[in-house]
Amino acid sequence: MDLAYICEWEKWPKSTHCPSGPLACTWSCRNLIAFTTDLRSDDQGSRLLSADADGQIKCWSMADHLANSWESPVGSVVEGDPIVALSWLHNGVKLALHVEKSGASSFGEKFSRVKFSPSLTLFGGKPMEGWIAVTVSGLVTVSLLKPSGQVLTSTESLCRLRGRVALADIAFTGGGNIVVATADGSSASPVQLYKVCVSVVNEKCRIDTELLPSLFMRCTTDLSRRDRLPAITHLKFLARDMSEQVLLCASSQTSSVVECWSLRKEGLPVNNIFQQLSPAVGDKQPTILKWRILSATNDLDRVSAVALPKLPISLTNTDLKVASDTQFYPGLGLALAFHDGSVHIVHRLSLQTMAIFYSSAAPRPIDEPALKRPRTTGPAVHFKAMQLSWTSLALVGIDNHGRLSMLRISPSMGHSLDVGLALRHLLFLLEYCMVTGYDWWDILLHVQPGMVQSLVEKLHEEYTRQKAELQQVLSTRILAMKASLCKLSPCTVTRVCDYHAKLFLIAISSTLKSLLRPHVLNTPDKSPGDRLTEICAKITDVDIDKVMINLKTEEFVLDMNTLQALQQLLQWVGDFVLYLLASLPNQGSPLRPGHSFLRDGTSLGMLRELMVVIRIWGLLKPSCLPVYTATSDTQDSMSLLFRLLTKLWICCRDEGPTSEPDEALVDECCLLPSQLLIPSLDWLPVSDGLVSRLQPKQPLRLHFGKAPALPGSSTGLQLDGLIRAPGQPKMDHLRRLHLGAYPTEACKACTRCGCVTMLKSPNKTTAVKQWEQRWIKNCLCGGLWWRMPLSYP
Repeated sequence: MDLAYICEWEKWPKSTHCPSGPLACTWSCRNLIAFTTDLRSDDQGSRLLSADADGQIKCWSMADHLANSWESPVGSVVEGDPIVALSWLHNGVKLALHVEKSGASSFGEKFSRVKFSPSLTLFGGKPMEGWIAVTVSGLVTVSLLKPSGQVLTSTESLCRLRGRVALADIAFTGGGNIVVATADGSSASPVQLYKVCVSVVNEKCRIDTELLPSLFMRCTTDLSRRDRLPAITHLKFLARDMSEQVLLCASSQTSSVVECWSLRKEGLPVNNIFQQLSPAVGDKQPTILKWRILSATNDLDRVSAVALPKLPISLTNTDLKVASDTQFYPGLGLALAFHDGSVHIVHRLSLQTMAIFYSSAAPRPIDEPALKRPRTTGPAVHFKAMQLSWTSLALVGIDNHGRLSMLRISPSMGHSLDVGLALRHLLFLLEYCMVTGYDWWDILLHVQPGMVQSLVEKLHEEYTRQKAELQQVLSTRILAMKASLCKLSPCTVTRVCDYHAKLFLIAISSTLKSLLRPHVLNTPDKSPGDRLTEICAKITDVDIDKVMINLKTEEFVLDMNTLQALQQLLQWVGDFVLYLLASLPNQGSPLRPGHSFLRDGTSLGMLRELMVVIRIWGLLKPSCLPVYTATSDTQDSMSLLFRLLTKLWICCRDEGPTSEPDEALVDECCLLPSQLLIPSLDWLPVSDGLVSRLQPKQPLRLHFGKAPALPGSSTGLQLDGLIRAPGQPKMDHLRRLHLGAYPTEACKACTRCGCVTMLKSPNKTTAVKQWEQRWIKNCLCGGLWWRMPLSYP
């Protein structure tokens, strides 16, 4: 475990950023990190719940889907009653991760849906959104979000005799019930558990509570330690959807003890007298629910924060043995932060230490008793709140000075792992993110440049083993994942441009094909776009007009304003075809962007189809055609490019035998720069994030609210189109519009790939709006948007 970076505040008073009360931190599945007094992110990572000491609960959502702009349209309040626990209602989605099947070919075998009921359902079984909170006075409040936007709120007491609740946590059962665990803060008092049932009756929210078996911490039964550990400081369910296992921590001013408990069904012995009176009783032994301790630690330093893993690994003995046999450790450890500044990763059930991180340079032996360690003057810097990432490969902590620290957690968790085995574990977690849609930034922290090529190849191999339907669903996600990986190695850095261009090409192709409408409504099952693909694949003629006459041109008729509005996208297609063909003579150089397209029959076929569509639309509206700068006024540039593109496509198409481009084709492509002006395409920057700069494992120091002034990428490659000089004209990457050197329009950028586009649309055409609606929530690569300052570099 090592430090990746630290983010600090300006030199302001500590109390400004780090209140003296307890802190809460959350890490969403989209790798957004937030911290305040109490906070929860939803399962999609696009909304947050916050609570404060005045009983105010606010539901935050992204304004205009921007990661750095949030608004709170709805909320609820319990006047003057501080909130001690807060959670979203469960939506019924639960995924199981099967470590023992990591070598299976199907993603469905590796990751399966578990039957789990939502906390509350609407008509038709759709889960109802909402949240539940527990207050310090023992109240439970539930707010439900109706589809109309109305909020239904109800508040009830957890039990008849209300008492102080210092700590609480919330978990969910597979049957749709909610379990709440509470403690009054004293280790001499029991930890109470309640079952909460939520329903809607006559358009009103109803809450029913029921007392469940309670427990006392085992350390309180030891007379020698009862007085030394007077307070329960941490109370956590081991998982949000696992209400049968709970983690407790009792502390004094200098030390702590952590215990793990499990709720089990146990048989209740029946006296022989009752068995004789009722023989049926003896056949089926009655059972009761009972808390049993699983493990406990010895005396530790005082625990300041706890972070639990989110990977859905089952905790049965069989599953734990499989995880141990396969040496797959992510998800098995939870994090404990101590007041001396150290962080321990311990096994989530046995509580045995797996890895240790020391904030100071001088490490201490593990076996040194906590009580014998010399005390330092003044409080040490320690974490007040922590969260593990969704793959358990990174840990974020907020210390008592308000600084944010990002720690890498090795997949080996301190064990010695073979390099090939560690690579398989990273691949397994990448597949998990690809299936779930979670962000994979924390996995990239552990990818070394030498791993990139192997990971990309193995990821593609696993993808091609899936069913065609699933491949279609994951087609864009795997391209974005490959692009993220290729940023980390100088040998693969130019592929980032190729993967992004392929994403853009797929999006343009599907959008333009969706504009085509059948001339007669009662047409066969094939759409005009499908027929276009079929005909272009069947007819290999190099003459664009001969291919065009085989199509029903009436299906391509569009409004003139629509065609003109699409000109920028059509121009990109034409420029890209010209760029690829002109780079064919240099195909031996893999460091040139666009290299992978030259042997990609699928992408070349897609470009060929679009050239035919553009040719037809050019007959209707000549001004929508791509503009080329030719040396001859009589030259038909579209026909020339289509002829060369078809010859190149025939060499590598999927339906026929592959071959190398002949010398005649290469010679013709060599002449292209003397016939047409080759455009300089505006490629995306390859290293505009932190990940590529964290590879040497040297911690970075950043500041909140300031863009990092970081050195350039370690790749050191000055490739054509990859490096932008200050003051160079900017481009709207999605609309293909020029923004000027210093744009005056508000823009947003992708947090993953650096793609830039304007916030507001300058177009009113329906077709263009259809194109822009694709990128409202996410970028082309699936990354989040953030609002950029007007004077961005």
